[in-house]
Amino acid sequence: MSIPASMRALQQTSLNGPQDLRMITDAPVPAPGPGQVLVRVNAAGVNIADLSQAHGTFRGGPRPPYLAGFEATGEVVALGEGVTNPVLGAEVIGVGHGAFAEYMVLPAVAAVPIPPGWSGEQALGLVVNLPTAIAALKPMGQLAEGQTVLIHAAAGATGQAAVKIAKHYGAIVIGTASPEKHEVVRSLGADHVLDSRSDNLAAQVLALTGGIGADLVIESVGGETFAASLAATRRVTGRVVVTGLPAGEASLSNWDLVYEHQVQIIGFNMGKLIQAAPRIFGEVMGELFSLIGAGVLTPVQPTIYKLDDGPRALAALEGRASIGKLALRV
Repeated sequence: MSIPASMRALQQTSLNGPQDLRMITDAPVPAPGPGQVLVRVNAAGVNIADLSQAHGTFRGGPRPPYLAGFEATGEVVALGEGVTNPVLGAEVIGVGHGAFAEYMVLPAVAAVPIPPGWSGEQALGLVVNLPTAIAALKPMGQLAEGQTVLIHAAAGATGQAAVKIAKHYGAIVIGTASPEKHEVVRSLGADHVLDSRSDNLAAQVLALTGGIGADLVIESVGGETFAASLAATRRVTGRVVVTGLPAGEASLSNWDLVYEHQVQIIGFNMGKLIQAAPRIFGEVMGELFSLIGAGVLTPVQPTIYKLDDGPRALAALEGRASIGKLALRV
């Protein structure tokens, strides 16, 4: 296969947000180094972390100008030194740098084969959203059968997976979403769905739990929602797993923990999990493929945008106008 010298790609030109994402046609095609593979991208996933990077709030994120995106699926078209697996022609999904482009480099060990029966586009989320949902619920959140879990952004890609998985684990699920998305969340099996924009969210959760609060909260929003999450959590034994902060930062003092919110707060970052606890990450991925094998997690078609429409896709995600996974077709 002939590999061109240059390619189309979306370049982030500032830290002012995704409106400054620009299409360029002369980006150099990267060459795979030792232990890497070159992938001809078919589709790229759009994620909250893309927004954080575009606004400069992602710690250690790239500095503009940079090729945006980090999650992609496609065909392996070149192998770096020492790589024997995956093989040329393999269809893979993985996380790297510069996914919003026609070609990207992936570490060979992180190029995950697409499950049988799944298309490349359906596999988007397989190494980002689905593992995040599993990790937040189980090794981090220690969810047990019969417990109540509050899942924010339940209509999003990670939230939808979390609802399905939590129900499979025997939990009582309370999801939050904007009203126009409630039927989607109910269809996934949620026991209760609340308006994410409500100003008395914590009181509603307490009412649904007999005044006790949720045993586990998947806190993926931040901002004012963070305070509501703490207030909605069961005292002493309740856990809050913080997976993201698209609505902004929120502060918490040691006074708050002693006198106001006696809860267990767990910070989650997938990159740190892989780095600091690879055994746990391996267990998460093992559980992921077990859930796929059991039919709990099935292929879901994302909402597809053209690569040129990347800024519009990120704007939809930022404005909470999207449902489920968003992707760019290259």
